[in-house]
Amino acid sequence: MVTAHGALAQRRGWLLRLEAADGRLGWGEALPLEPEQGSLAGALASGLAGAIRAMPPCLSRPQIEAAIGAAPKSLAFALGAALAELDGLGSLGRGGWLQAPASAWLLPAGARAVEELERVLASGPPPPAFKWKVAALPARQELDLLELLVQRLPAGALLRLDANGGWDRATAATWADRLAREPWLEWLEQPLQPLDQEGLEALAARVPVALDESLRASPALAASWPGWQVRRPLLEGDPRSLLAAFEAGQPRWMVSTALETGIGRRWVDHLAALQALGPTPTAPGLAPGWCPQGDLFSADPQLVWQAAA
Repeated sequence: MVTAHGALAQRRGWLLRLEAADGRLGWGEALPLEPEQGSLAGALASGLAGAIRAMPPCLSRPQIEAAIGAAPKSLAFALGAALAELDGLGSLGRGGWLQAPASAWLLPAGARAVEELERVLASGPPPPAFKWKVAALPARQELDLLELLVQRLPAGALLRLDANGGWDRATAATWADRLAREPWLEWLEQPLQPLDQEGLEALAARVPVALDESLRASPALAASWPGWQVRRPLLEGDPRSLLAAFEAGQPRWMVSTALETGIGRRWVDHLAALQALGPTPTAPGLAPGWCPQGDLFSADPQLVWQAAA
């Protein structure tokens, strides 16, 4: 996968199996960092590995809850996810793990996006939305490619453009000039650097803007941003707060993958299904076609655990 930050060739992390005294199991997954954060990944992954090694093999429920508050966010997700499952999430009595609705289709960066769009449209009914990774080529080239994509978009389909924070304000303004009032534009996803709140707010006055990386670089924005937010559960800490928000009908949050295994994907799918039942349903970002096959990506956590051994 190619983004504004370069090519992503692999994703690594940890799996958690939490066993209660009565034999019940809860499962979690800890991803060390967003792949697009590049050189910082090694240092933070080492910190996460240290936090995992420091945990004793046996902990009481209060000790686990306390550990969640002090843990790196990815480890907090793993622990909170496991506790939620021990508390019944995903059980038959709670309705099981919900299945996600149809995802937006992720188009590759560059000229291959046109070929992929044509392939998908020729293979069957179109997905509800397409997402295109931009800021990987000079803006003029990508604007020319945009015209080819738009010509091929089926009626009613939406397009999301994800710059991963790779544009400056001048480039983003050029795109806004082209995109203003286009009915097929769902949003620009993280068009500017995560901490450029002023620039993002000015751009959002012209075109729809969805925040992604900004929500983790400046968590206060999550409470104040009036537009769409891209929520990646595995990167946000204890998922029980996200679960409660979606169950309460939180609007304008879209659930997206962080390229997790099948253990984490159960959460992503479940939250995406809850989002679809809320007041502002939209297609989740699950990167269909980009996930490898095999037991590591199974919905059965035992198979995932065995495949990772």
